[in-house]
Amino acid sequence: MKEDYYEILGISKNATAAEIKKAYRKKAIEYHPDKNPNDKAAEANFKKAAEAYEVLGDQEKRNKYDQFGHAAFEGGQGFGGSMNMDDIFSQFGDIFGSAFGGGGFGGGFSSGGQRRAKGSDMRIRVKLSLEEIAKGIEKKIKVPRKVQAPGVQYGTCSTCNGKGQVMKIANTILGRMQTSAVCSACGGGGKTLLNRPSGTDAQGMIRKEETVSIKIPAGVEEGMQLKVSGKGNEAPANGISGDLLVLIEELPHDTFVREGNHLHFDLYISISEAALGISKDLNLLDSKARIKLEPGIQSGKTLRLRGKGLPSINGYGSGDLLVHVNVWTPKTLNKEQRQFFEKMQGDTNFIPHPEKSDKSFFEKVKDMFA
Repeated sequence: MKEDYYEILGISKNATAAEIKKAYRKKAIEYHPDKNPNDKAAEANFKKAAEAYEVLGDQEKRNKYDQFGHAAFEGGQGFGGSMNMDDIFSQFGDIFGSAFGGGGFGGGFSSGGQRRAKGSDMRIRVKLSLEEIAKGIEKKIKVPRKVQAPGVQYGTCSTCNGKGQVMKIANTILGRMQTSAVCSACGGGGKTLLNRPSGTDAQGMIRKEETVSIKIPAGVEEGMQLKVSGKGNEAPANGISGDLLVLIEELPHDTFVREGNHLHFDLYISISEAALGISKDLNLLDSKARIKLEPGIQSGKTLRLRGKGLPSINGYGSGDLLVHVNVWTPKTLNKEQRQFFEKMQGDTNFIPHPEKSDKSFFEKVKDMFA
């Protein structure tokens, strides 16, 4: 079971953005590879802290984590398994400032002292039916990615000697300080283009359609964003590929209306069915259910089928199916039917006399929003 991100950083769930940033900085310094050479445990803790900060340091991701836990990033869309040291060091410009040279301890952006460029992220929308959301699904999507063109050649950048960064001496109130900045000649990749095949862009890249498999967990909702690591655009000179960000779009259903993990269904019955009572078979998303309507059931009655809604994305059970009974009044009557109802107009059994247990429309609305 994955550790709680708040516990990894040693903060409370009410921590402010500044407190989260401060806690991560402290952990990153404590477990930094330059301070703990060849220490696998320290490296693991260093990555855990970076993973926690990547989620908690982004308000949108933090909201999803607070609501759904680690399940919000499952199905290959998580963070911990995808982050490498280059990804982590790329955070340091914000956390430590340029005075630390991006890497924080003079070690550069990677173990070899070179910052590897990262390709841009890509965003796509995936439309899902309620049936697909109920079960979870693996979608295969064709994505036009940027990739290195066949025959492209890169050489070592002469400006930074392949390190991706240049060192500068700055005079500050604390004295002369050595700082580093991303090399403007190569963009931090440490490589420059030597041979550019025809039909490529300025970085020797072309677009190529690729089929990407996306595992979507059951219970996702409209607007959720999943991440498929490394399936965005490639970076030139064998850098790190960007990520594919998948936005969930939920298709409207012909029968059911979704409310969180609950489903709503309007069941229409005739006056005779309401008076006599009847059993009805319902087609659910992936099964069937039979409900029994007692004689004299009133229009507006709601029946709850527990556990027949959508599964929770965090794995904690399923929502309910709420069946709203509507008694259908015929718009036209034949002569025999009209005579019957005319005869019943004086019958006391046909005069409305709601009981105290029969809630009014306004009481039902009040309960709905309570």
